[in-house]
Amino acid sequence: MQIRSNDFADGQAIPAPFAFGQPGTAGEPCVPSANRNPHLAWSGAPAGTRSFAITCIDVDVPSRGDDVNQPGRSVPANLPRVEFVHWLMANIDPAIGELAQGACADGIVAHGKRAPAGPAGAVQGRNDYTGWFAGDAAMAGEYRGYDGPCPPWNDTLVHRYRFSVHALDVDRLDLAAGFDLASLRAAMQGHVLATATLTGTYSLAAPRRG
Repeated sequence: MQIRSNDFADGQAIPAPFAFGQPGTAGEPCVPSANRNPHLAWSGAPAGTRSFAITCIDVDVPSRGDDVNQPGRSVPANLPRVEFVHWLMANIDPAIGELAQGACADGIVAHGKRAPAGPAGAVQGRNDYTGWFAGDAAMAGEYRGYDGPCPPWNDTLVHRYRFSVHALDVDRLDLAAGFDLASLRAAMQGHVLATATLTGTYSLAAPRRG
């Protein structure tokens, strides 16, 4: 199975319109971006595929927040890293093989999207901005669907974002809207026929390509 995007190539930088945050034009380390989901297309699913699930995960999030976004400090590249969920979607019809740019997310929604756009019949989980904004009265809420990259602006490591499409041998997973990554992984256990992954990079600190 293969996955591609018209918006960036595997291993290359994700353009700023598909991010949650971008460098400001007046020297600000981070300002809001367009936050659109990138175009994705996949093909070559195995025989017996009855639905798809999509995940987007940043695998390079600092495991400690002591230095994160702190002026005069930087997050060392050798700090152990953990996952940060940017998108979870399941129960995608097997006839679907493409999502248009901006079809599922277009703009930042304060307090999170409660009913994000997506293919008919699909169910979307919550992403980790839910926890990130928990203490911010202006932004706190349950963030569902896609919200793009916004790594620490003082992180010396360029982050990798893995967009994966999983071909499943079941029509539906028993998941309610707002499910988390652990629930998705548990529900997919034993049902994954194939997985295709497209990796994009993004940084607010290091020079970026693309």
